[in-house]
Amino acid sequence: MFMFKLSKTLALTIVIALTILALAGCGQTQSTGSSSSSSSDSSQQAKSDDVIKIGTLGPLTGNTATYGISTKNGVEVAVDEVNKAGGINGKQVKLFSEDTRGDQTEAANAATKLIEQDKVIAIVGGVLSSETMTAGPIANDAKVVMISSSSTASGIPDIGDYIFRNCLSDDVQATQLAEYAAKDLGLKKFAIMFTNNDYGLSLKNAFEKKAKEVAQVVDIETYNDGESDFRAQLTKIKGFNPDALYIAGYYTEAAKIAQQAQEQGLKVQILGADGFYSPKLVELGGKAVEGAIFTAGFFADDPAEAVQNFVKAYKEKYNAEPDMFAAQAYDAAKILLSAIKNANGAGGEALQAEMAKTRDFPGITGNTSFAENGDAVKDIIILKVENGKFTKLR
Repeated sequence: MFMFKLSKTLALTIVIALTILALAGCGQTQSTGSSSSSSSDSSQQAKSDDVIKIGTLGPLTGNTATYGISTKNGVEVAVDEVNKAGGINGKQVKLFSEDTRGDQTEAANAATKLIEQDKVIAIVGGVLSSETMTAGPIANDAKVVMISSSSTASGIPDIGDYIFRNCLSDDVQATQLAEYAAKDLGLKKFAIMFTNNDYGLSLKNAFEKKAKEVAQVVDIETYNDGESDFRAQLTKIKGFNPDALYIAGYYTEAAKIAQQAQEQGLKVQILGADGFYSPKLVELGGKAVEGAIFTAGFFADDPAEAVQNFVKAYKEKYNAEPDMFAAQAYDAAKILLSAIKNANGAGGEALQAEMAKTRDFPGITGNTSFAENGDAVKDIIILKVENGKFTKLR
């Protein structure tokens, strides 16, 4: 009994002594750690303050990756130019890019990461209309400016005050092409095939409306991105003997549709929108897309000095020809970076106000102004595939 009490007392004494030593040690460790953490935080904050952060979001993998990669590349060329010229108010621009894989959920996640984790003050994107429809509200609610260089669906600018785009809407390009096809090309009977997403539906609606005013729409068929067999739709279309087939979708499916139409003996004028504008259209479609006519926002063979300087810089950096997506993204980034400079490097309301003031910005895709709702005001280009290359009709 006595021995137990003695051992217990001794043990208690040892515990107390060790506790005092541990507390002293912890105090020293905490002091050192706190100083180190504080120093690290200050260093990180200072480093963060030395750069201006912007982001891109779009498909860098998947079926539509070429659009996202071109967009990212175009933004990088613009950022390089600004940084080489000294940055913005002495600060370098740092770019963060997120892969959406063309998926709406991934687009939402990408926007959230760019805003909450990377702390960007602005985003170039989304690339696909469906991405922007999902990511746009997130950016708008966070008061982060988002400018899309290729989301052409109706309703994009109506997402909110912080959402802009510098590409022409589906309504504008589809309406102008229907009018051109009927009046300038003399086509009278149109069939339409559209991809079942925001982009395809918006193009289809606008083209159908105008084509019915100036000519006749004989049949409308739909398909999904990623499909490869369109023979059923084309067989039905052939029965209506149309003069032209308007494909409201992207080059991957358009090339296959053109090939299968040719295989079935369906002789029509192939028409399309800016989703056609990629060297991949000719690479995949070959002779079947020869003579195809489509709307676009850029023409790489334009002799203008600014255009050729961009083409040269792009080729030197990526060893590839820039497409419309790269060019429009370049312009979007230049518009954004100019507005950031005018806002003294600030984001939020200050940046939104400067973006809204944009008038006749001299870009390589034409002069761009923003309407009150943030939509682009600019002219459309009409291109044609001739001898495996793109030529300008208008």
